[in-house]
Amino acid sequence: MIDILDLGVCEYEEALNIQLDLLKKRQADEINDTLILVEHPSVITMGRRAEKGNILGSKAVLEENGVGVFESNRGGDVTYHGPGQIVGYAIFKLKRYQMSIRQFVWNIEDTFIKLLKDEYNINANRDFKNTGVWVGNNKIVAVGLAVKRGVTMHGFAFNVNTELSHFNFIVPCGIHDKGVTSVKNIIGKEENLEEVKDKVIKHFKEVFNKSMKDVL
Repeated sequence: MIDILDLGVCEYEEALNIQLDLLKKRQADEINDTLILVEHPSVITMGRRAEKGNILGSKAVLEENGVGVFESNRGGDVTYHGPGQIVGYAIFKLKRYQMSIRQFVWNIEDTFIKLLKDEYNINANRDFKNTGVWVGNNKIVAVGLAVKRGVTMHGFAFNVNTELSHFNFIVPCGIHDKGVTSVKNIIGKEENLEEVKDKVIKHFKEVFNKSMKDVL
């Protein structure tokens, strides 16, 4: 069973503390596998492999634009979260399933490849060198995870109505030769974020329920 927790709009640090609390509970089998959905105020997060040089905006410019900076324990480099973006944090116990972390990431990517095709007729794909989901050379979904005692945390960031100009403050995920895009940028109109959340939940559950085999 996959539970859904929708935090609405929530500061990154507050959402991280909620993740850490649920992580401990999942490690202790006190809760089911849980997908947290959230929309963050503008913030740049730095993963474990992040290089400070990949933040291009000065402190003054970031403050002027209301963009915070937070060091995270997820994998990956530098990324941006902000309004119009659906962020998902997956608190899943991998030990329950015959699934590697690579397969877990693959499932997240599959979720959005299928969603974009089925709901918007957008052809998205993987880049086998870089994680995430891409439309051409532009990333539309970033993926970054951490695993603690067999339980995942962090997850994905799906650009729906995201202000793409804010990605100019960073080198997204440390990749210099590719760009970013959003659903709004591709289809030319803003989407209802609550409706898109329902689509994310539907496709996420379909992909994961199909591939997860309970071995306990």
